[in-house]
Amino acid sequence: MLKANERTKMTGIETSAFPPGTQTLTRGLSVIEAVAEGHSTLMEIASVIGCSRSTTHRLASTLVQAGYLRSTSSANGQSFILGSRLVEMGFLARDQLPVVTLARDHLTALGAKTCDTVHLGIRGGGVEVLYLDKIPGQRGLEMRSRIGKRMPLASTGLGKALMLDLPESEWRMLCNVALSHPATPHARLPDWSDYRAGLRQSGLMSCAFDLEENEQGSSRRKLG
Repeated sequence: MLKANERTKMTGIETSAFPPGTQTLTRGLSVIEAVAEGHSTLMEIASVIGCSRSTTHRLASTLVQAGYLRSTSSANGQSFILGSRLVEMGFLARDQLPVVTLARDHLTALGAKTCDTVHLGIRGGGVEVLYLDKIPGQRGLEMRSRIGKRMPLASTGLGKALMLDLPESEWRMLCNVALSHPATPHARLPDWSDYRAGLRQSGLMSCAFDLEENEQGSSRRKLG
């Protein structure tokens, strides 16, 4: 489980930077983040956000009424999942990014030319790549990436292409994050010297390679 301080390390968001008087808002956002990470019961959510069960129940119930969460009942009691309002807002947020509209025709053309999966993404949270668009490949191999998903930069071809614009002093830290990131529990990265040499070579070629660090059978080239 990611505690609040661990989520801060992953996303690069310093919660202490929020202005005074926003405690209820930030707690509500923390509830949504906890549910998004897979914590569904009141006990789990309360433990992650550091609040009592009664406070957590009040926050979660308000979010259910607003459509940001959905409440379900099971043998284990009440649990929560993300609500439809977040789906709507997620697609609206994506559509409001000019780069998605501008790049769509180019992605489609590249996908038709290569028959491979084509991704569009940006650096999100400092240590991750956020997938904004995806053109499925035509070779019968479906990658588990999806629009809106975050993955560590250092263990994805797209992420490594973005790393080429960063100073080498940041590369090793990003590698360490990839090895401990909850989204990639089975990440397989080469030792540091080989990884750095490979990324330097990628810089000379202006492209990076997905070498199955996360997903077996997913070797692909990513343009820098």
